[in-house]
Amino acid sequence: MHSSVRLLWPPLIASLMIASLMSITTGPLAIAPLDSLKALIATITQSPITSLQPHEQLVIANVRLPRTLLALVIGALMAQCGAVMQGLFRNPLADPGIVGVSSGAALGASICIVLLPAAGDYLVPFAAFGGGLITTLAVYRLAHSRNGTSVTMLLLAGVAISALTGAGIGLLTYIADDRALRDLTLWGMGSLASAQWHSIAICGAVMAILMWQFQKQSQALNALLLGEAEARHLGIEVERLKIKLIMLTAMGVGVAVSAAGMIGFVGLVVPHLVRMAIGPDHRTLLPLSAALGAALLLLADLGARTWMAPAEMPVGLVTAILGAPFFLSLLLNQRNRLG
Repeated sequence: MHSSVRLLWPPLIASLMIASLMSITTGPLAIAPLDSLKALIATITQSPITSLQPHEQLVIANVRLPRTLLALVIGALMAQCGAVMQGLFRNPLADPGIVGVSSGAALGASICIVLLPAAGDYLVPFAAFGGGLITTLAVYRLAHSRNGTSVTMLLLAGVAISALTGAGIGLLTYIADDRALRDLTLWGMGSLASAQWHSIAICGAVMAILMWQFQKQSQALNALLLGEAEARHLGIEVERLKIKLIMLTAMGVGVAVSAAGMIGFVGLVVPHLVRMAIGPDHRTLLPLSAALGAALLLLADLGARTWMAPAEMPVGLVTAILGAPFFLSLLLNQRNRLG
């Protein structure tokens, strides 16, 4: 392992632990940090602590701990999916939100919420996956030609697909009842407030599968950075690799959107920061992106809960405030390089 990578892991793990503890011990309801830790231990060991108030353990077990875990899982998912898309399209501007994958997943889930309310929450991740997969394949086909994948066409196709899916979500919002309308509004801005154990289990299982599969394809992604022709000469089945990674990315984005709504820019900012620190080797880029993405989303959610307390900002607004200037700086750097 490269020395710079070894140096990055300890502070990153420490940041994750500190951010997790801050997330569990911070909230609108004032619970002393020591009592929060006691309640966390009681929740993990399933042994009640008599010195705690019943509502304190209830808040930690049913609100703060699930929200913290969901932020960790979704941050890791979105960052890894962003790193894979940037490697797949060989461009740092590629991002699940920018190329329309997130909005497609949101449309699929919105159709399920509004038109199939009796189907239950367990069908929403599958609908989100289907919507994300369809939009990803559509964007890829529009941007791909015999000469490779055009970045300009990629961004334009993403804008077009996002506009189309946005119109679909707008129509569903118009015909939705009060309950579905509230859910769709929350989704549009992204929120971790409705974290549930079943959604954490689904997202965690998908994250484990994707981390394993992406790591298996890390060498192939490294070869793809040299160009599609060079990758073929090295024995990589490029088209098969693209379809597989697109489907896996759609799965990850789909379950993330189904659990927390539209949270943008994590998949854009995190892989770029890690690439600047350690280089483009996907063998180390992918796990480091997952760790940093988890920490970033957890800190963004912590800010969303505390900046306007006792009110709460949607975490998607916080990531957009942080990510939009970063995206503009990337565009300016690209323009300067092209002259």
